[in-house]
Amino acid sequence: MPIKVNLASSDPLSIAVDVVVIGVPEGASTGEGVLARLAEALGESVAHQVKRDDFTGKKDQSIDFVTNGALKPGRVLLLGLGSGKVSDVECRLLAAKGARFANGVRAESVAVVVPPGVERGERAAAEGLVLGAYRFTRYFTGDRVPKFGLSRGTVVIEGKAGKAARDAVALGQQVGDAICVARDLVNEPPNELYPEALARVAADVGKQHGLKVTVFDKAALIKRGMKLIMAVGQGSAREPRLIHMVYAPAGKPKGKLAFVGKGLTFDSGGLCIKPAPGMEEMKGDMGGAANVVALMAAVAAAKPNVEVHGIIGSAENMPDGAAYRPGDIFGSLDGRTVEIINTDAEGRLVLADCLAYARALKPDFIVDNATLTGACVVALGPTVSGFFSNREELAERMRSAAKAAGESMWQLPLAEELREGLKSDWADIKHTADRWGGAITAALFLREFVGDVPWVHVDIAGPSMASKPYGIVSKGGTGHGVLTFLRLIEGFTG
Repeated sequence: MPIKVNLASSDPLSIAVDVVVIGVPEGASTGEGVLARLAEALGESVAHQVKRDDFTGKKDQSIDFVTNGALKPGRVLLLGLGSGKVSDVECRLLAAKGARFANGVRAESVAVVVPPGVERGERAAAEGLVLGAYRFTRYFTGDRVPKFGLSRGTVVIEGKAGKAARDAVALGQQVGDAICVARDLVNEPPNELYPEALARVAADVGKQHGLKVTVFDKAALIKRGMKLIMAVGQGSAREPRLIHMVYAPAGKPKGKLAFVGKGLTFDSGGLCIKPAPGMEEMKGDMGGAANVVALMAAVAAAKPNVEVHGIIGSAENMPDGAAYRPGDIFGSLDGRTVEIINTDAEGRLVLADCLAYARALKPDFIVDNATLTGACVVALGPTVSGFFSNREELAERMRSAAKAAGESMWQLPLAEELREGLKSDWADIKHTADRWGGAITAALFLREFVGDVPWVHVDIAGPSMASKPYGIVSKGGTGHGVLTFLRLIEGFTG
């Protein structure tokens, strides 16, 4: 059962929970603050443990105490805040670390104290509790089914727990839950999550959150001329889908935004088949689509005064007698023809039709996100997304949104000199160029399909999945990008 988060304004050491999490600023000593209260309740062992662990509240330090009934909480976890002002990003991280610790000690309830003066702290803490508590256990049976799990979280604040604080916690819960939808989708096995199944999930999310959802099946894709999506999916027994989710605000919207996600529910590489080691991770090649579904749920909860469109192109890339081949040439929704070079570069083909579809909506800007290239992971590592933009002003908004969200993203250049590599002798354009600068040439290919619309392409190939927990993310699907995109939307002023 997912964790349910509520709000309290009581003394954190008087709350009956299994674990209470408190941030401690740098310079802490046993003679003041929470450490002094712990020493009073638990005796000399507190000072001994603090000295042994050299705990002074430095960032990333932690220390925990078992209270043995001397205090209402069963355990008290202290996390170092470091020096300086605490941000909502750090508050979210504090809560996530606390929830992960609570899971590790088989707790069922956890409370986290919002450090004083943190703007958006209540919302961030609630998000962190939900994200830190996340586990994917759907396919465990028998002894593998967890015997314990976090079911109750409490955000503790100073002062009165008024309506604004309660609403902030409720929104934080909803945003956290939305990101967990993305994580679930990435973690699902490909025999359970295929294009039609992904479309059903999107429709269910739409129904739950009051969104309009339209799904284009094979016949509709053919009718509309989305030949690139069809090409990628033609080797699979599972038919492709295009999913269009729409959030419309109650009042007159300030503008219209479009977010596009790559939804390859499994990528074998097609006829250019991938090597077997690591191919099981290709169930996560729909991380961009998962983010769009999650983002639309989060947008519905946040209720910004802007119209938001979520567009997903979903297919399976499989080797078969009907599969598309290197050397094939296909038309596109945009109208131009594309020469196929490598069938394992399928994501940009699906995105090309989706971007042309999004462009026709005449949005103020388009953001696409995709697990697109290994080249981006080589360049930036597994925890950083690379992004590209055809407008510097929009790129600056993206940088600011990522910083405010606490997600690692770095702008890469649209190096014009590499555009030459996409020239084809037989069609309007090739879809791949030389291996050097592969993330850049992929972005240059996508740029061909957005026209004059302001656009950002985010390559999430590294951080979409994690090999181990870190920060606010769990092992497996992470939902990396959703918080940034939500900040971008919330900061849009038209």
